[in-house]
Amino acid sequence: MRALLEVILLALQLYVYLIVASAILSWLVAFNVVNTRNDFVRSIWSFLDAVTEPVLRPIRRLLPNLGGVDISPIILILLIIFIQKLIVDYLLPVAF
Repeated sequence: MRALLEVILLALQLYVYLIVASAILSWLVAFNVVNTRNDFVRSIWSFLDAVTEPVLRPIRRLLPNLGGVDISPIILILLIIFIQKLIVDYLLPVAF
């Protein structure tokens, strides 16, 4: 049981890294630092979008319009940190 919880914690941490990478890439594309016509950038962009967008979309629907500022990645990261904290504090000590 403990090994499964450790894998879940690792997967959640990896997902946080993917969210941060997606946010950074979106800034780089918005400021024309990287070009989405490049095949490598487009493949990374589509991968990150496919992985993060299904989870971020419901959060964006619940949030009010903030005028071009998207705080849904921050809210998702905070939610993941909360879940990790719950696992570490309440499930890991019980799992032998």
